[in-house]
Amino acid sequence: MKKKIAILTGAGVSAESGLGTFRDNGGLWDKYDPMKVASAEGWAEDPGTVLEFYNIRRKELRDCRPNEAHRAIASLEDKYDVSVITQNVDNLHERAGSTRVLHLHGELTKVRPENCCNDFDAFSEREVIDVGYSDVVLGDKAPNGAQLRPHIVFFGEAVPKIERAIDLVAEADIMLIVGTSLSVYPAAGLYRYTKAEAPIYIIDPANVPCFDSRIVHIKETATVGMSILTKNYL
Repeated sequence: MKKKIAILTGAGVSAESGLGTFRDNGGLWDKYDPMKVASAEGWAEDPGTVLEFYNIRRKELRDCRPNEAHRAIASLEDKYDVSVITQNVDNLHERAGSTRVLHLHGELTKVRPENCCNDFDAFSEREVIDVGYSDVVLGDKAPNGAQLRPHIVFFGEAVPKIERAIDLVAEADIMLIVGTSLSVYPAAGLYRYTKAEAPIYIIDPANVPCFDSRIVHIKETATVGMSILTKNYL
């Protein structure tokens, strides 16, 4: 039976494919006010601006390709039972060949009715629609008549898939964290749910606020770090 690996990924994995990160210097939050384009309040006040922000991001994603880190993560499925838990809303893990990807913060290429996938329907994704890289504008309606909105977890909204992510981490024999400095909660606390005997590998060039004797920190970019990890540890 294959050992189980839970892999948490963040913006640092996709940055090397050319996608803008959010919090780094020069990142998206230096150009946009996150409360206006990525919050529940921003959506309520000016949905057109929010839709345009994500239209631009879909166009950027359309022109990007998976990098060596994405492919290295996908190739781990040859030897391990792999679950990818990503904070990223892009589809680069899937395009690289990963078959089990849990998107904590939603998916850029999908939309949903603004009155669905919430507390009232237990966050059901039955009404989610894959639009690929197409634009969505005010007046684009779902079959139920509601305005379509990005299938994204906005600031101020619940992270409905965090419980499933916790389960995957708790079941894993190995935990791998790639391209995130663990500053965004609740994802940043996932490693605490690992088995006591499970090794934890972190790949990120930044200092990471984790103090656990099991952690091996490879202070490299995602592509370089994944190469080091697969050659020396896995």
